[in-house]
Amino acid sequence: MTQRPPKRAFIARPADPERWIKTPEPRASGNGDAAAYTARLTIDITPELRGRIKVVAFQRGLTVADMLRDLLAREFPPAEGDLP
Repeated sequence: MTQRPPKRAFIARPADPERWIKTPEPRASGNGDAAAYTARLTIDITPELRGRIKVVAFQRGLTVADMLRDLLAREFPPAEGDLP
């Protein structure tokens, strides 16, 4: 009979489980109901640009996704007659 190897933990357990399980309040977004429906967008950028984007997002206290969503929403506002 073969024995199973002992299970290895994926990550270490948090020191303070109560703090770990609490989720932050959802961010208020200017997108309203549209924020509930998302679609993934993939673009190719250089590692240098990716690094600059991450640094700016961190300095602003935002996630990269939130920062880019806001940027895209400003650059491409809904046109009159567009479907919601």
